[in-house]
Amino acid sequence: MGYISRVFALDCQSCVSFRPLIKEAGVKTRDKILMKSQDLFNERGERNVTTNHIAAALGISPGNLYYHFRNKEEIIFDLFLQYESRTQSLLMAPADRDLTYTDKIGYFEGILNNMWEYRFLHRDLEQILDGNPALRERYRNFALLILNQGRRIYERLAESGLVEADDDAIEALIVNIWVVTSSWISFLHTSGIYGKNEDISRDLLRKGIYQIVMLEAPYLRGEAQDKLPEMKHYYGGPANPDQSSLRMA
Repeated sequence: MGYISRVFALDCQSCVSFRPLIKEAGVKTRDKILMKSQDLFNERGERNVTTNHIAAALGISPGNLYYHFRNKEEIIFDLFLQYESRTQSLLMAPADRDLTYTDKIGYFEGILNNMWEYRFLHRDLEQILDGNPALRERYRNFALLILNQGRRIYERLAESGLVEADDDAIEALIVNIWVVTSSWISFLHTSGIYGKNEDISRDLLRKGIYQIVMLEAPYLRGEAQDKLPEMKHYYGGPANPDQSSLRMA
């Protein structure tokens, strides 16, 4: 098993969901609605799924669904709250030690997993926000918070000797990383640069992380710089890469 698989105890190629392993009988109807909505939104695109589709997929009446959520916008809002919480937790830097190369890979893998689990948000973001004023305001605050967390991570990486960049360079790097992560899925759908297939795979999302690797490459130092070729191969290489390429020396 490769380095990433050993650290995070998952096979990133076969992993479908990071949802808790709960017995179906123990899941509340509200949570079932959220999980099924997320699956359908990811599979078909948010704009192509109605509350009737969600109710039918669950085998419940539309009235039962409306008991928990007044409309599709409320479902999307709750799913965004999940995404927001996971992203904020992911980008928390440990306070009691220096950041390491392992931490750096952990951030990349976490970003990749979030993009995959909530890919409908990234694909249809502008339309979703336009139709949901409350979510639009929440998203703006979320963006500012994540930009600040990202800035702090790169400041900590600099303190650890893994990055060398001044404040202006870090600021620009964080903004560019945000642009890539928030728009990569939309770019894949609209550009056709990796083919015209409408289905987005984890392999294609991994190439988005490759763009981040290349953005930060000029600033990497120490072990992060030494591991740059392996990172480029893993995130920018062919499907089903050998994860052992990221193994620590």
